[in-house]
Amino acid sequence: MPLTARGPRGARGTRGTRGTRGARRDRSGSRDRSRSGGRLLRWSASTLAVVILGTAGAGYLYYQHLNGNLEKGERSSGDSKAERTAPNAAGQTPLNILLIGSDSRASDANVALGGSRDNRDSPPLGDVQMLIHLSADRQSASVVTVPRDTRVDIPECKDPESGETYPATNAIINESLGRGGAGCTLATWENLTGVYIDHWMTIDFAGVVSMADAIGGVEVCVQQNVWDRPLPGMSGGSGLKLRKGKQKVQGEQALQWLRTRHAWGSDLLRARAQHMYLNSMIRTLKQQSVFSDTGRLMGLAESATDSLTVSEEIGSVKKLYDLGMQLKTVPTDRITMTTMPNVQDPQDENHVIPDAADAEQMWAMLRDDVPFDANGEKSGSSKAPADEKADENGGGQAATDPSAPDAEIAVQVRNGTRTDAEAAVPGRAGAITEQLVGAGFTRAVADPSGSLAQERTEVSYPSAELAGDAQRVATSLGIPLSSVRRSTEVSGVTLVVGSDWRDGTAYPKQQAPKAGDIPDSADAINGSDDSPCMEVYAPYRW
Repeated sequence: MPLTARGPRGARGTRGTRGTRGARRDRSGSRDRSRSGGRLLRWSASTLAVVILGTAGAGYLYYQHLNGNLEKGERSSGDSKAERTAPNAAGQTPLNILLIGSDSRASDANVALGGSRDNRDSPPLGDVQMLIHLSADRQSASVVTVPRDTRVDIPECKDPESGETYPATNAIINESLGRGGAGCTLATWENLTGVYIDHWMTIDFAGVVSMADAIGGVEVCVQQNVWDRPLPGMSGGSGLKLRKGKQKVQGEQALQWLRTRHAWGSDLLRARAQHMYLNSMIRTLKQQSVFSDTGRLMGLAESATDSLTVSEEIGSVKKLYDLGMQLKTVPTDRITMTTMPNVQDPQDENHVIPDAADAEQMWAMLRDDVPFDANGEKSGSSKAPADEKADENGGGQAATDPSAPDAEIAVQVRNGTRTDAEAAVPGRAGAITEQLVGAGFTRAVADPSGSLAQERTEVSYPSAELAGDAQRVATSLGIPLSSVRRSTEVSGVTLVVGSDWRDGTAYPKQQAPKAGDIPDSADAINGSDDSPCMEVYAPYRW
């Protein structure tokens, strides 16, 4: 009887991942197997690179040499809707960095590491995608993985190198990298989350294993002896073979740990193992004297800059140094690794879609700069008047832009209550339009063009002079100002009534999330927690 990988007991959202049904796809010749190697190791190397560059003490000439190693690209190559988070009372803003692991085989080194020579000229896939959110006060960091098989809306993107324009599409998120580069992946993330992303960094296979070796080993843990190998009816396997308990892995064995999927039971459990590895790596680097070993540090910096491609605004070692210095200050107990809450895609059992409520809760925390951990100091009553005004307005920035009189503000109202699971609420745009007209917005009209699917209610405006008008509309309905954004897709103030507001004429009161209020489905692991230990799926025990 053919062996199939089973999903994790008690874990949400795993049934729709390629990992849960990956065995069948592997046997049918999917690129999944050949492209699985090193995805999170590539991300680990990227993270390591930031830490290394943030502590490098080499001289000017060596910095110039490292600068020559770096490749750069356009920050955003797609149609994005996100806006920067407003500064806090101290004038600080959060920092968001998108880390992408590319499976590109555009070189002999990458083919040797990743295999699959037949796919050498295929568009690269962004099979590992993680967002690092560094809080405005630089005291906490939240990390979110979006599974590679998450079906999302990918916006229209233009490849900055070839000039080719790719039309908007609905597909799995790892395809975005091949539709305009990392800048398209960044735009896709911004539209998915509503979070403005400052920078991206990508890394491919080359140079990764040597960087893992340079760390000197990272401690991992398994509950039983594990051997991830081909079995009858189940091809593939990373080759990982470890005895139960805690032990260090490095080099090829580290690569095997990060590749392993079948022995854990699912793709999402592989993400958990990868998060455990990254947390352990961070703890290891903080404990080591690597940063006082000049020769070792230079070798790591050489490998890092030679393997990285970064968005152009951080395309120098000095800028990466500054970035690394900010990341270096975060204590391990203020680092939280998570996976986007997800459920099986109703259109394809091998794909997933965001678990609407839980995922939006996490996105809101990122947009509002709320820590994923609850280990920080309590702020007490230190809010500035602008913060208090923002709370009155439902969160986000205070409404400070001037607006026209209500009767002069033209507003178009659209019905966005349709979801993958539910039909649009009939007449929703008309009902909210009547509410606006009754409140004095006599130029409000309902859009007759039909419904669309939008998870979050938003008020959009096309140009700066209409910002105050859009804020005024939002305030009158109780919509938080964090849901007001500038967009090139609208010609005037536009209200889209999302699926979060399917009934009633007053926007549902949203409880502001508190530090640590991440949903259980995020499978969070704190950076200081060294207790997690992977359970091995029975057929892969020895």
